[in-house]
Amino acid sequence: MIFLAALFLSACGAGQADQRVADRPEVGLFTSLPIYWGESDNISAIIDGSGKPDWVRKLIERRFAMQPLDALEPDTLAGTKRLIMAQPRPLAPSENLALDQWVRDGGRLLVFADPMLTRHSNFAIGDKRRQQDVVVLSPILTRWGLELFFDDEQAEGERWVKAYDGEFPVNLSGQFRLRSAGEEGECIVSETGLLAQCQVGKGRVTLLADAAVLDWEGEGEVPAKRTGALDSLVAASLDY
Repeated sequence: MIFLAALFLSACGAGQADQRVADRPEVGLFTSLPIYWGESDNISAIIDGSGKPDWVRKLIERRFAMQPLDALEPDTLAGTKRLIMAQPRPLAPSENLALDQWVRDGGRLLVFADPMLTRHSNFAIGDKRRQQDVVVLSPILTRWGLELFFDDEQAEGERWVKAYDGEFPVNLSGQFRLRSAGEEGECIVSETGLLAQCQVGKGRVTLLADAAVLDWEGEGEVPAKRTGALDSLVAASLDY
């Protein structure tokens, strides 16, 4: 198994990423968050891209050509070598099977799984355009030998938590735990439970039990510490 501690040390920096835009590889994006299209009730602004671009998309596209996916089936995953799942909607049974097989065949997957999303949305609870507030990934996590727990007594508010050689902002985060022996996959979990990595067949899955690193509502530019944390995780997890 390849450990993230070593990968973080070898991940190239943002400056290096900008020098390789011409031949950047493709990464699929499967998410309920407004990372690719932005969040707007103005359909025309979403379609023509005139809305405010999300900083996460701009950062990831310095390394990768992003391809949004609306389903995870064999035909939509065909030809994809790397995939980011950020607070995805619940998967259909066929999608769980297709995703598992895709990873086993050699896919590289980065998952942001937040059990209590704190990111603001312009849409009310119940609106289909609203992001997934509580992630539901139990079937595929179980198959890979993981469980996601949430401590409902933890204090709300952003804080930074270490995981291997990285450090990430979290807010009402979850915690990964290993299931009993005999489950599919070979996983390791950071001491804090925030970060997990699984070797599944020929592929590898990296999971973060929070999505606060994808959020920023402050004034001015996104802090370098935040962009650096996300950039390093993306590069290390997807073997950039």
